[in-house]
Amino acid sequence: MQSLGIFKEPANESRVSVIPDTVKRITQNLNMEVWVEEGAGVRAGFTNKAYEEAGAKIVSNSNIFKNSEGLLSINHLYRGEEVEDGKSFIGIYNLMYHRQRISTYQKSNLSVFSLDMVPRTTKAQSMDVLSSMASLSGYKAVIKSAELYGSVLPMFTTAAGTLKPAKVLVLGAGVAGLQAIATAKRLGAIVEAFDVRRAAGEEVRSLGAKFIEVPGYTENTSAGGYAVEQSPEYLKKQKELIHEHISNASIVISTANIPGRKAPLLIEQASVECMQPGSVIVDLASEQGGNCALTQDERMIEHNGVKIIGSSYLAKEMPMASSQMLSANYFSFIKHLKQQNGNAANDPILQGCKVIENGELIHPAFIKNLTSA
Repeated sequence: MQSLGIFKEPANESRVSVIPDTVKRITQNLNMEVWVEEGAGVRAGFTNKAYEEAGAKIVSNSNIFKNSEGLLSINHLYRGEEVEDGKSFIGIYNLMYHRQRISTYQKSNLSVFSLDMVPRTTKAQSMDVLSSMASLSGYKAVIKSAELYGSVLPMFTTAAGTLKPAKVLVLGAGVAGLQAIATAKRLGAIVEAFDVRRAAGEEVRSLGAKFIEVPGYTENTSAGGYAVEQSPEYLKKQKELIHEHISNASIVISTANIPGRKAPLLIEQASVECMQPGSVIVDLASEQGGNCALTQDERMIEHNGVKIIGSSYLAKEMPMASSQMLSANYFSFIKHLKQQNGNAANDPILQGCKVIENGELIHPAFIKNLTSA
């Protein structure tokens, strides 16, 4: 692979996959040509001129397809346009959940790397787009909920009296959850957190939050640090305990997700109706159904005075920071791909995220998932 094309994302996307500083590293360190679609970085604060000064050529969308061997985007953008054989799409496509997207790529002799499937290993850490975006989303969830909440997060003591600190409940203590905990604690809130994984308890407590644990969980060490589906008995106990804690919470931030599956339902409508008016729920699992029964993806609604925000991509609201982090992830991946000459046969990182090769679905876990659907 000797050339890369960077697409302009759709109107609802403010980020860009590669920023000018990274273009410079690609052209100089990897000796590759870079083609950038006109206006690709504008919404993230990066001008066409900045890309040109970094060594890229600014071209139209059709010329990206024509001139580039590696086609880079954040979102799934390909709609079946005519493309020469042998090209590779690289992005964050969430194909395990959005299965209908697969057939588009199988119509042509194309290859697809979906970076959300990069293995969670030490060697692949610098390519981990999910952790990068989850960290920013967890931070933004607290900032956004603090703006919408009807009171303050820290305790306020003034001549006029004392305002009690807000109680924040975080559901899911992965990357997003831990960042939300740390941010809420820094802002002075009382924080509790729930996760099915016992190992998460130590991390939660180290940040100064209380860990809520439900006995009887199931763990799977091969799940790459993600939660796995639980038994019906466990889920019943889990919902009862979460309901108890939600009724006392001012802000709830839910981050629980299972890759390729519908998000677990953790917040029933009855639980929402137990919260005080003016409270806020931020559901970061909304793309995959949401953790709250009332969540609507990419919308904010209000129910009984409780605001419910559904957004799996709050990181989009910080496009400059998000693009900088994603760009570093993409560079690490492109560098590794080039070192391996694009051959996934003996490389666990490429094997983990190469879903389609020359139009054929090759990822074993993906094939198993489709077969069992």
